[in-house]
Formats: sequence, C-alpha cells, structure tokens
Amino acid sequence: MAISIPFLDAACGRPAAHTPVWFMRQAGRSLPEYRAVRGEGSILDAIKQPQLAAEITLQPVRRHGVDAAVLYSDIVVPAHAVGFGIDVAPGTGPVAAQPFRSAADIDRLRPFEPETDTAYVLETVRLLAAALPPEVPLLAFAGAPFTVASYLVEGRPSRTYEHTKALMHTDEALWHRLMEVLVQYAVASIDSQLRHGARAFQLFDSWAGALSRADYDRYVLPHSRAVFHALRAAHPDAPGIHFGIGCDHLLESMYAAGPNVLGLDWRTPISAARERIGADLVVQGNLDPALVLAGREVALAGTDGVLADNGGHPGHIFNLGHGVQPTSHPEVLTAVVAHVHERTRR
Repeated sequence: MAISIPFLDAACGRPAAHTPVWFMRQAGRSLPEYRAVRGEGSILDAIKQPQLAAEITLQPVRRHGVDAAVLYSDIVVPAHAVGFGIDVAPGTGPVAAQPFRSAADIDRLRPFEPETDTAYVLETVRLLAAALPPEVPLLAFAGAPFTVASYLVEGRPSRTYEHTKALMHTDEALWHRLMEVLVQYAVASIDSQLRHGARAFQLFDSWAGALSRADYDRYVLPHSRAVFHALRAAHPDAPGIHFGIGCDHLLESMYAAGPNVLGLDWRTPISAARERIGADLVVQGNLDPALVLAGREVALAGTDGVLADNGGHPGHIFNLGHGVQPTSHPEVLTAVVAHVHERTRR
C-alpha cells in the first residue's frame, strides 16, 4: 500500500490526509538544540559538515512534527563553492569583498559542478534521505538568479539595489550573461539534490519584490522560467515552489515562470491570489511571522484566519509568509503545526 505523503499531495493539488506544514528557516536559531550544536563562524562552515547539517535539518522534524524537511544550506553556496569570494557574515548576511561590477567579473563565475564543488551537500542529502520518515520528504532549494545576482553585484544586503538596477539598465547584455550563469547554478544545484534523494524544491527569489513588474518581466522572468523549465523536464514528479517577499505586484509573472506552487508572503490573501490567477492555484503560506512572536493564542488565531482564507482547497501548504524569526518560541510553532493538522484532518 502506498504511503500517504501530505506535502506532495498538496503540492500537486490532490486531497491530503491533512494540510501539510513546514516553515521557512525552521532549521535555525529559534531552536535551542540548534544553538547547542551549531558552533561559531559562518553558516557556510556548518554546511560543509554533512553530519552536522543533517542533524540541524532533522531537528524541526523531531520537535515540531512538520511535513517536510528543508535542507540546511544557503543560497550563495554555489557562488561560494566556485570561488567567487562570497561569504555569509553572522548578523549581516552574504558579503563579497569584490562585488560583480564589470564584464571581467564573469570569469570569476566558472560553471558549477555539484558532484565535485559541493560533494558535502550531496552527502548531507543522502544522509537525510535515509534518516527521514518516508512520509516526510526533503525539500531541495536554491536562490533564484535575480536574488543571487543582487548579492554578487551589491556585495552585501541592500535596501536600494542601486548597483543591481544600474547594471540592468546600463549593460543589459552583461546582465543577461550573469543571469544565465546563475540559471546554471540554480538548475545544477537543485538537480543534484533531487538526484540524491530530495523530493521537491523551492526557488527563493527573496528580493524580486524590489523590482517593477516591467523590469521583472524583462530582466528576470526569462531566467526564472529557464530554471523551472529545466527542472520540470529532468524531474517531472518533483513539484517546484516559487517564493518571494513583497511580490504581490509580480504574482502573475512569478507564476508564469512555471512553478507548481506559488509561495505567498503575509500581504497577499490566498483567496485574492486565486481570484487573480485561477481557482486551481496551489499556494504555500502565509501566516505573518510576527504573529508567532505574539504568542500561542495570537498565532493560532492567525492560523485559523489563513485556513479560513484557503477555504478547504486541497492545494495548500501551510507556511509562514517569510522565515521563522530567531526570537520565536519553539512551543508556539509546534502548537501551530498540531493545530493545522487537527483542523484539517480528513
């Protein structure tokens, strides 16, 4: 008898045993067991230790009872692995001492070869595929070309994306060359994770909301579409999720890239997204992470609001509208998972 996998059922728009739940950044600083094993230094150092990375990935599955595990990794791993010179500074985020600013910098981004460049990631995936319960799939992920490009070009997190937007508008040919390289990074990274045991994936375009729709459609959409097209051709049974923050004005374009599931932040009602895109739209989201910080009662009321907005639609993966905040109480997240399962059990 086939094992029911709620996450995969919902991602494909099929009725599931219950609405599945996972949280972005579920493996991380909100968990005391994470802080106990993580150690000091860059996240990239921890990612290079497969036993440690696998343990961190498993922690929220054990504690919260979530329906999917997301690989403990980072979106700049491929660029770091090829030697571009980018790291993740604690408390800051991705930083590059020499940002991408001219055609000469293309030579610093050689093709990414996961089997040799990030063998440690693939070993982590193998460990997790063996350790996870069969009903809890592993989620692969990568950074979308635009968001990774913004870190390479700006050299650090940005509020204005001034250098990124300047490159788009002053040297469009170079911009597209950069994006094509980052398409290869995203496809190769996710493909390798799927081939070693992951069952689905998420493409994070976290900062695409900084763009107008016209700029997104011209400078970004063709490349995000290339990622989803390649992965669907290679892994037709692995559903893909597309997620960004502050992207309400881009929903139609992001969906046109070709994901199975559209991730929503907390600003866009699920019902509104389906009115705009179609009644069959499969969505992920979208509890405001700040409500988790407000305590159990507020978080559960917010959870009920999200479930009511979904209206019993089978195509719903419950998640936050962005990542778990470091000061979130683990007990509240556990309560949210149990509440969703109880309220939606079929």
